[in-house]
Amino acid sequence: MIGIIIVLSSFFIGSIPFGKIVANFKGIDITKHGSGNIGATNVFRIIGKKYGLMVLFLDALKGFLPTYSAIFLTKDPTIVVICGFAAIMGHMFSPFLNFKGGKGVATGVGVFLAISPRIFILALILGLLIIALTQYVSLGSLTGSLFFVILMFRSGQPPQYSIMASIVAVFILIKHIPNIKRLLNGEENKLSWTK
Repeated sequence: MIGIIIVLSSFFIGSIPFGKIVANFKGIDITKHGSGNIGATNVFRIIGKKYGLMVLFLDALKGFLPTYSAIFLTKDPTIVVICGFAAIMGHMFSPFLNFKGGKGVATGVGVFLAISPRIFILALILGLLIIALTQYVSLGSLTGSLFFVILMFRSGQPPQYSIMASIVAVFILIKHIPNIKRLLNGEENKLSWTK
């Protein structure tokens, strides 16, 4: 019973659209500006870096808290995986936004940090390096996600974690298809620190 409660709570927490909430406080409907995405990158570009970083932290937190709670309360890798996946799906398909949402990267960051901090940090370093070199957040996100999956399969951790990382990476890839098309066409927006 506790497993069901944790999973449902994970989806609910994941579905809280912090990007839209933060933007609303600034009088902006973030879904009608920039890429229309509620994630940290779009908030960063439209409202400013302070608010973008705030959304990044909150979106990561809503992935970390449910996953870490599942680890602490159940120590069952299967329940942990389902909770983490539920949080990410809540973010991607929020009932508060007619089952639309973000791309799942920041929430995935929180989930993967809870599951394997060491591997997460390695993947994060690579992702940030790619962003620093190219200024493409989408490219860094995709590279970091793929690298995390590869490292998880080589880590010796419960196979459920590696399988979940793979599934999440596929969902993140699908959500980034428009970005990939823009990258190939040389039309993807670069990250700017001017705001």
